[in-house]
Amino acid sequence: MRKTLSRIAVAGAGVATLLVFTASPAMADTDRTIESSHGKFTFTDDGDMFKVCDTNADGFGVKGRLLESGTNDFVLTVEDGGDSGCSAPKGYNIGNLRDYQMWLTWNGGGAPVKSIWFNE
Repeated sequence: MRKTLSRIAVAGAGVATLLVFTASPAMADTDRTIESSHGKFTFTDDGDMFKVCDTNADGFGVKGRLLESGTNDFVLTVEDGGDSGCSAPKGYNIGNLRDYQMWLTWNGGGAPVKSIWFNE
C-alpha cells in the first residue's frame, strides 16, 4: 500500500511539474526590440504596443513597420522625426494565425534592420 501511494505521489508531482513548465511559456509576455545606429523599434507584448525611437538628432528620423506573412503587406507604420526621442506607442493586435516581422528603417537611406518572424 505504501509503495502504491509513493508511486501515485511521484506521478502526481511529475504531472504537476509538466503542467507548470508547459503553461509558463504560453503565459509569458515576449517583448522584442530591434536596433540600429540610428534608432530602435520596440514591441511590448502586454497590450500589443509598438514604438520607434530616433536615437540621433540628425534630421532624418526612423520608421518602424510591421510586415504580415502571407500577404507581404505592412500592417503598421510608426515614425519618429529627426529629433532624438520616441514616438507615441501605437497598438496592433498580434495573434497566432499569422507571423509578423518588424522592420526598422533610417530615413537617410540604407537597408532596413529586420526581426525574426514571430507571433503570440
